[in-house]
Amino acid sequence: MTLSFTATVLGSPRIGPNRELKKAVESYWSGKIDAAGLESVAADLRTRNWTELRDAGLDSIPVNTFSYYDHVLDTAAMLGALPDRVAGIDNPLDRYFAAARGNDTVTPLEMTKWFDTNYHYLVPEISPSTTFSLDPSKVLAELEQARALGIPARPVIVGPVTFLLLSKSVGSDAPLLDRVDELLPLYSELLALLAAKGAEWVQLDEPALVADRTAEEIAVASRVYESLSGLENRPAILVASYFGGLGDALPALVATGIEGLAVDLVAGNDTFASVPELSRKHIVAGVVDGRNIWRTDLEKALASASTLLGSAGSLAVSTSCSLLHVPYTLDAETGIDKALRSWLAFGSEKVREVVALGTALTEGRESVEEEFALARAAASTRASDPRLHDAELRSRLASIVESDSGRSPAAQRREAQAALNLPLLPTTTIGSYPQTTQIRVARAALRKGEIDQEEYLSRMRAEIADVVALQEKLDIDVLVHGEPERNDMVQYFAEQLDGFFATANGWVQSYGSRCVRPPILFGDVRRPKPMTTEWITYAQTLTERPVKGMLTGPVTILAWSFVRDDQPLADSANQVALAIREETVDLQNAGVKVVQVDEPALRELLPLRSADQAGYLDWSVGSFRLATSGVADETQIHTHLCYSEFGEVIEAIAKLDADVTSIEAARSHMEVLDDLNAVGFDLGVGPGVYDIHSPRVPGVDEIASSLREALKAVPVERLWVNPDCGLKTRGPAEVEASLRNLVDAAKLVRAEL
Repeated sequence: MTLSFTATVLGSPRIGPNRELKKAVESYWSGKIDAAGLESVAADLRTRNWTELRDAGLDSIPVNTFSYYDHVLDTAAMLGALPDRVAGIDNPLDRYFAAARGNDTVTPLEMTKWFDTNYHYLVPEISPSTTFSLDPSKVLAELEQARALGIPARPVIVGPVTFLLLSKSVGSDAPLLDRVDELLPLYSELLALLAAKGAEWVQLDEPALVADRTAEEIAVASRVYESLSGLENRPAILVASYFGGLGDALPALVATGIEGLAVDLVAGNDTFASVPELSRKHIVAGVVDGRNIWRTDLEKALASASTLLGSAGSLAVSTSCSLLHVPYTLDAETGIDKALRSWLAFGSEKVREVVALGTALTEGRESVEEEFALARAAASTRASDPRLHDAELRSRLASIVESDSGRSPAAQRREAQAALNLPLLPTTTIGSYPQTTQIRVARAALRKGEIDQEEYLSRMRAEIADVVALQEKLDIDVLVHGEPERNDMVQYFAEQLDGFFATANGWVQSYGSRCVRPPILFGDVRRPKPMTTEWITYAQTLTERPVKGMLTGPVTILAWSFVRDDQPLADSANQVALAIREETVDLQNAGVKVVQVDEPALRELLPLRSADQAGYLDWSVGSFRLATSGVADETQIHTHLCYSEFGEVIEAIAKLDADVTSIEAARSHMEVLDDLNAVGFDLGVGPGVYDIHSPRVPGVDEIASSLREALKAVPVERLWVNPDCGLKTRGPAEVEASLRNLVDAAKLVRAEL
């Protein structure tokens, strides 16, 4: 058995460099290809990925990181833990997708953020009736495919501790970790099967251990890995941690019989010298940032890895986490200026950095001196670039932050906003409407120069007119313009703000087949001109009803961008907040009476350790309030949050002080309302009653039932009626049917009051 390797990554993207998987999966959903056609695309993507990693110089390559939708859902399927409500679907692939996104009769699993990233995972539901059973077919098939290609394959599986800690208990208050002994025989059997198929290493991912964990939870992890490492028939075990340091879990894991441990030296700050058992382990040092796109300081990374040379039994270098979170390659970008390009490293560039560092450790730094010289030169030009140091902007921002006293008390604002004359249970949507074929054709034609700006403007106005007319027909109370001009709720603003660069092909997976292109925030941020006023004011001319101005908040713009790492996040957030503040004032001055500043990512950036959270919440709330405190009392400020564990930031949500907060609640069955009440929340709230991440159309009775449930927790004068999120990804027919039912349900419950 080979018990060492020198260079690896902890995981890879799976959507394809040109989103091949997204297109194939959506073709399967629409019936254009069958399961065999889908698997053919998947197999080609895996082959291409593995061979590129091998040819780049990695000597251990992760497999089973591929997924049709989500790796946590894959683990639930492997362990027989899909919900009972999908059990009647005979086809395994359709059963899998029903759990992921629902169908006409089945509600999907809840979805939330993968730790503090913008990736969403499906939350497994574990009930007392859940009987775990092993289906190893996926991981074994991928291992077999890799070995047939001569790939030094290392299967990657979500570990049992993280799987249970991230799952949701249904029908029982007992901690799910109490059921770990039911999983141990399955993992033991799986390890034996992997060994029989020729796997020398297996990677068990336990990122949950980098968050705050009790002594009892750490003891369970220790017992799990003592048990698994005690098996005779198994591969060598690499326990992978990432997104932070292991803390007290570090000595507990190292004391077990596992052969290897992957540690995050980018986000973590563990002390290794005090853990003598490291001398018996193969340590995989995550010194190349797997989550951001800046070129690695190779000198610093080598020094960081070298600190482990005297402690570890053997050492490899790696990315800090899976490359799932970054684009494939810089080669696909032709519009980046030379200086900015030299500062960046996407996925393939990070692999080259890992290989260079591995070579420096094994053959000496002089063998890769050219790589080190290029990294030094890039760091030098970045430090001196004037786009990163705008003295006038920084002075003006400091003056506003120091002098701003915030908005008037909520009661005073509520009285001023009564002029909106809204009914009880006012209805609205979150912002976007379906991106039709006509919208995409117009956007592509403008980009190719086939139409001019005036023609594009005309087509977008026609789309806005259609959306406004639809909302009036449906009798929605507060309208939106539908956002046809926006390719993405963050990229749209990044393309209009100085200090950002928007990629052409920098796609990363957000969830399932949903892909985004996070812009790159590389310099100081300025708003050269108004960004949305023209579109919103046009929509307002088409109706007597209020039309919301739609903006993205500073925290979300940061969370869904690749952010500069040369200054505190708080400083970048306030620069973005100043730009959004200027936009809210322009909207108000143009006659817009309702402005929504979305912050769906507020929970996303929350540090995993509680000791670090207060500081983050202080500056994140402060940046939102800076962005929204420039308007008069009469202007109603909305915000929106979705798909997170809201309980962890519930006090911060209240401190945002938005007049109305719309929030995801359909999949979580209004649970968030009790959390809000617990912190004395007394502002307007719109708990989502329509799950837009599923194709199913909720019925009137279903929505009315949700509203009645919400009214048990929220006084009627504060309750709004809205979907969970924007409608961009849904089809026009299902949206119209769903919104008609939403309005009818609101009227039905309104009549019962």
